[in-house]
Amino acid sequence: MSEQPQQPRKGPPGATRLRLTPAAPVEDAGSQALSEALRSSFFLVKIAMVLLALYFCCSNFKFVSEQERAVVLRFGRPVGEGEAALAGPGLLMAFPYPIDEVVSLPAAQILSAASSVGWYMEDPRTTAAGAAVPPRPTLNPVQDGYTLTGDGNIIHVKATLRYRVIEPIKFYFNFTNSAELVTNALNNALYHASARFTVDDALRRNLAGLQEKVAARTEELLREQDLGAQVQQVDLVTAPPRQVKEAFDQVTAAENQRSELINEAEGYANNILSRAKGEAEARRNRGLADRTRLVTEVEAEARYFKELLPSYNQGPELFARRLQAETLGRVMTNAQEKFFLPARADGQPREVRLQLSREAQKPKAALETPKPAGHSH
Repeated sequence: MSEQPQQPRKGPPGATRLRLTPAAPVEDAGSQALSEALRSSFFLVKIAMVLLALYFCCSNFKFVSEQERAVVLRFGRPVGEGEAALAGPGLLMAFPYPIDEVVSLPAAQILSAASSVGWYMEDPRTTAAGAAVPPRPTLNPVQDGYTLTGDGNIIHVKATLRYRVIEPIKFYFNFTNSAELVTNALNNALYHASARFTVDDALRRNLAGLQEKVAARTEELLREQDLGAQVQQVDLVTAPPRQVKEAFDQVTAAENQRSELINEAEGYANNILSRAKGEAEARRNRGLADRTRLVTEVEAEARYFKELLPSYNQGPELFARRLQAETLGRVMTNAQEKFFLPARADGQPREVRLQLSREAQKPKAALETPKPAGHSH
């Protein structure tokens, strides 16, 4: 603080007035340091306020990943309609809360729902331990779930549904609990589909058909409710009532044995038929080969006789003698001994005597003894 200048005192009249020069203000060192500290503090406070303002303005900026989409709610309502309200991957800028609120939604994520309305009551501790729940004497409708088949039988069914959200705005903002609605649709589909199958088809013969029917019914209900979800897969587990499971097992064993016997008989029949077909084909091929050979031989003989016909027509007797001579020539070519018996002039038969088991004749060259060289007789 600076000192106030001293005012000159008034003297008696006629006295000479002395004017005092005012002293220069002297600032206290502590006050100056405090002033500088306050100025620095005010500067830091201003910077902090600016940073806080920037942080507040950017507090609702969000980076959206590839696996998600985002929706900006302005005063509780989505900004935009339909697909335009969904923000894709990248930086999303929105006004600070509570003006805007950014809600992240999973993209292309497969969700699941489970239904056990048709399954019997299980003890979670026993099930977790992997032990079978002992059946009660009778089915208790208050505790045990079940479905009715088309032929009036009771079965137990539980299902697991996998679905995908294709319209997030409808699914997440048009309903309070969309996941519960999906589960309700699955429950309805189980009752609806079970009533259209027989007990044998639902348990053994056509479980795949039952699964397809449940999936189709669930998809139909989701479209009717306009949930914005699409069914991907349905897995079913079916079981007969535990009180009569042994009887069902016996029927199943009998059907399996029947199927094995039928398959064995069909295999045997197929084997016999294959062998018979093979043998028939072989015989047919042999018959075709024999027919071809016989036809070829007959055609060759026919051509041969056609070639001989002109010679026969010119002279039958001469032709017969010539043909006989040619035949004898071919026959006698390889014969070592030849006997010719002309017919007798009187036409009487001749007597022929054959010496059997006689010694073989030696070659003439072996019978001749070579003469010694240098001797003459």
